Order: sequence, then structure tokens, then C-alpha cells
Amino acid sequence: MKFSIQKDYLVQSVQDVMKAISSRTTIPILTGIKIVVSDEGVTLTGSDSDVSIESFIPKEDEDKHIVEVEKEGSIVLPARFFSEIVKKLPKETVEIEVQNNFSTVIRSGKAEFNLNGLDAEEYPQLPQIEEENMFSVPTDLIKNMIRQTVFAVSTSETRPILTGVNWKLETGELTCIATDSHRLALRKAKIETTNQEKYSIVIPGKSLNEFSKILDDSSELVDIVITENQVLFKTKHLLFFSRLLDGNYPDTSRLIPDDSKTDVVLNVKEFLQSIDRASLLAREGRNNVVKLSTMPEGIIEISSNSPEIGKVSEEVQSKSVDGEDLKISFSAKYMLDALKALEGSEIKINFTGAMRPFVIRTLDDDSMLQLILPVRTY
Repeated sequence: MKFSIQKDYLVQSVQDVMKAISSRTTIPILTGIKIVVSDEGVTLTGSDSDVSIESFIPKEDEDKHIVEVEKEGSIVLPARFFSEIVKKLPKETVEIEVQNNFSTVIRSGKAEFNLNGLDAEEYPQLPQIEEENMFSVPTDLIKNMIRQTVFAVSTSETRPILTGVNWKLETGELTCIATDSHRLALRKAKIETTNQEKYSIVIPGKSLNEFSKILDDSSELVDIVITENQVLFKTKHLLFFSRLLDGNYPDTSRLIPDDSKTDVVLNVKEFLQSIDRASLLAREGRNNVVKLSTMPEGIIEISSNSPEIGKVSEEVQSKSVDGEDLKISFSAKYMLDALKALEGSEIKINFTGAMRPFVIRTLDDDSMLQLILPVRTY
């Protein structure tokens, strides 16, 4: 195998596939990047058997010459060293040649590296996916849907299903839900589907985080293919496979209250900053709890008290408060996460009493909601 390639394209592809490579894998060859050179271009693959990423670099892109193939072939190179080498090469062009016994030469300018490679035939095959169950979502929308939900997945392995985000597709509407049983994030969006299929899958939060880092902010479509135990995201030159989590996601619709006893409308920025300030003293305590109380004339008091450190209280003027008076305590971190995920300048919070979950929505948009369970403080 022998080819030369534009360095910046190679660096970008290597960075993308590195997101799937784990140093702690039980299969030694998976610590490497698989490189396959064909007449069409160069394909790089990284995998940790849960997530696999394949990135393709075409010979030419929009009349720009990227890859010069002298001899087709394949090799697996140690990912950690290869990615560092490629980044630090001196010139814009890189030449890679595989010699006897998988010994690989990487040249650029006056620099020459020799890396010991492995036989690409030993590398596990990527899942072959039938593309019948497919729908497409614009890149920027998918990035937002991930950002607005994935932070709420559980980090504890006691209920593995909650470490993923539940994606449900029904009658042209995609709903993403994440919960760690103390809070819940939900985002839905209308999408175009050709068939009236219904799906409900659970994608590991870790996979979605990695995938969202690879996406750029374009409005190009991402094709999503679903099978029994895998999901495949396809963009122009990238395939991203992730295994799905086994089991049934809990029915979360019961958690979201229909009625409310106290409704508060607030400016997001003012409210977020006051919660942030109140959490300065709460952070030291084991629970990071702040307290919200309604006052006359639409004033909301945000306070926090750490006996060893001190206390803080601040008044925030709301746009409106309707319903019963309320004193409620909750995790400052959960509230900050929720507020950062919402879009828009004003939010409405619906409380159903001091010990019931409350719901935060953007004022004029019902496509997303955040739900938080309060904390008992007495």
C-alpha cells in the first residue's frame, strides 16, 4: 500500500475516528486505526465495539486533489502514536507506505517515521446494516436535540437503560427523552419520514456526546438507520455506528404533571445568574440545594444556607406569579443545566406543590421541557 494525502484532511479524519477508540479495550487490535486505500480514496475506521466510526476521504473534492494512490491496500496503525505523528508533521503533504511485515513508513518533508502496523484482515468487521428503516434529520437540529437532552442521562450503572437517551419516532415526530430519575429533559421535533414506521430505541448518552462533537453546524441532512441492536448515523463522508441499550425505557409520560398550583414567568438570564450566585455557597455542602420562595408583588426570593459557610439570599423580579404561595428547594446544578438547555429569553415554571416535580418550559415553545424533582430540606 502506498499513497500520499493532504495533511489537513487526514488530521480531521483521524480526529473523528479517534472518538471511538478506547485505550481500555479487551481486543488489542481495537487500539488501532484501520486504514484502507482504494481507487476511490482512503477510509479510516476506529471502534471500541460499542461505537464504530468510519471516515472517508475522497480522491477529489470540489475539484481539489486530495489523495494520490500508488498502490491499494490496508493496514492497522496504533491510534495514539499515529494521531500524534500526523498532527505534528512539518509539510502539507503526507506519504504513507506499507512495507514488509506491516512495517509502515510515514513521510512528510524531511521527517520520516516508521510504525509497526497490524494486519487489517484481523480487524473486526463493521456491522452490515440494511437501510430500510431510515429517516433524515438536519445536522443543526440533531445537535440541538442531543445538547438539550443528553446531560440528563444517569451516570450510574445501577439502571443501565437510564444511561441512554430514548428516541421515539411516531407519526413524523421525533421525541428525545433523558432522565436519571431526579430530573428529565424532553425535546421533540417534526421531521419528514417516508414510511409511517414507529420506533423506540435507547442510544447510550456517551455515543450521542461523541457524535455531536463530530457534527458541524450545517443544515445538511444526517441519515439515521435503525436496526434491532444498532443505530447508524450517516453524513456526507462519515458513518457513525452505535450499539443500542437493551431493555424497555420507563414510561416517563406519567411523571409530567398536567396541572399546576403556582405558575411563574421569569427572564432566563436574570434567574440563571441568581441561581448561579446562590449555588456558590451551596456547592460546598453535600447537596448543592437552593431554595425558591414566592413573595408579594411577583418577587421571587432565591436563597441558600450552608451552616458551616454562611448564607445568601437574592430577590428576582418575575414577569408574573399566579396561584398559591410556594417555598421549594431543589438542586442548583439541575436547575442550571435545565436553564442552559432551553432556548428563548423567558421561561415559565409550573409548580404543583413543594414536594412534587415541577416543569420548566420556554414561554412560546412547547417542543421542549425540563422537569426537576424537588429536594426535602426539613
